[in-house]
Amino acid sequence: MNQQAAIDFIEHTDGQKLKYAFADIDGVLRGKVISKQKFRDGLTDGYGFCDVVWGWDCTDVPYDNGSLTGWQSGYPDAPVRIDLSTLRQVPWEANIPFFLADFSQPGDIPDWPACPRSLLKRIAAQCRDMGYHAEYAQEFEWFNFRETPQSLQQKGFQNLEPLTPGMFGYSMLRPSLENAFNNDLFDSLTNFDIALEGLHTETGPGVYEAAILHDEIVRAADKATLFKTAVKEIAYRHGIIATFMAKWNADLPGCSGHIHQSLWTPDRSKNLFFDADQPNRISALMRQFIAGQLYCLPHITPMFAPTVNSYKRLVEGAWAPTTVTWSLDNRTTALRVLNRNEAYTRVEHRVSGADTNPYLAIAAALASGLYGIRHQLSLDIDPSTGSGYTDKQHGILPSNLAESTQKMANSPIAVELFGADFVDYYTRTRDWEARQYARQVSDWELKRYFEII
Repeated sequence: MNQQAAIDFIEHTDGQKLKYAFADIDGVLRGKVISKQKFRDGLTDGYGFCDVVWGWDCTDVPYDNGSLTGWQSGYPDAPVRIDLSTLRQVPWEANIPFFLADFSQPGDIPDWPACPRSLLKRIAAQCRDMGYHAEYAQEFEWFNFRETPQSLQQKGFQNLEPLTPGMFGYSMLRPSLENAFNNDLFDSLTNFDIALEGLHTETGPGVYEAAILHDEIVRAADKATLFKTAVKEIAYRHGIIATFMAKWNADLPGCSGHIHQSLWTPDRSKNLFFDADQPNRISALMRQFIAGQLYCLPHITPMFAPTVNSYKRLVEGAWAPTTVTWSLDNRTTALRVLNRNEAYTRVEHRVSGADTNPYLAIAAALASGLYGIRHQLSLDIDPSTGSGYTDKQHGILPSNLAESTQKMANSPIAVELFGADFVDYYTRTRDWEARQYARQVSDWELKRYFEII
């Protein structure tokens, strides 16, 4: 869509305003409601946005270790670009126009090094330059509660009421109890240009899973990012709170954000991961792709597990991987190959949690796969059979955010994949996150040590 087409569309919508937003480093949508006049002026003069959004954490607390921006720079405005191709309307808000934005710049001006969407666009361009079309999708699990933001605070996030009780994975019964919510999710997301392949309950009280229809990689990440906020907004309207925490309760399964990925010819006529003449129908290109992902995984784990809470999902026997493994349709390994036919042949990256920033997780998945192709890595690891949790011969995943952040910060592989500026910025933010947790005294510590020690 060119500028004039965008202006014409906006002028013919009801109301005087529109929305634009971008994902910060944690995947949180930050944005503004602006007037139509401001939109028109910005197409010519540009838009500015306070760069504090790259200098604070998900609770708006400024980092004490920031180098990109901070009190030392005065938090000036940074240029932000509205991507006209992302135009959609929000069906649950009277069809107000909505755009995604990023901090990428035209010409030879360097992109803002912290911008996740800009990072993904650069890696997607590398993929195209290598002669491949990247087709991706992310699926999410999340828990729903009959709560409000006020009740969460009043209860101290304890004793919350799940949308429905009991363990009802793949149930046809439980969704009928919340028929209005289920229909609203599926239909409103579709009307918001986030088409779903499927929506169902997962095992756990009030937990759902949705698979987003696959698309070109940047559009797929756009949809995944918007999906999380859209679900929360739709849930609000039904008196429901949705959470995408990786592990909100130690006694229940965690929430995944699995990434489905394949490479095709530029005209999308052939899936390059499928080869009927090769063992297990896995092409040589796919083997290199898997080898790259496994090789890079320990160096870039914070991209797939970005919070302290992420690592409480990555435990044995909890439907999430813990080892550097791959398999043929085995849900206990880091990578799972699905290739019954060419059209649906893909690699599922199972390390990624629901708490990820989709731009970063998807960028990391593609970049590490391209690393394997670029370096022509051999897939010397056999596919795991049986439990992937016991297959530790090729390594295990880091067990906490501090450990994985330190490894990424010192990794030349991470720098090769994402650039030194991004790695420095991102690992500083993850170091901050780990230190905030280390300062806290948990209920577990009080119950265990308060009296007896």
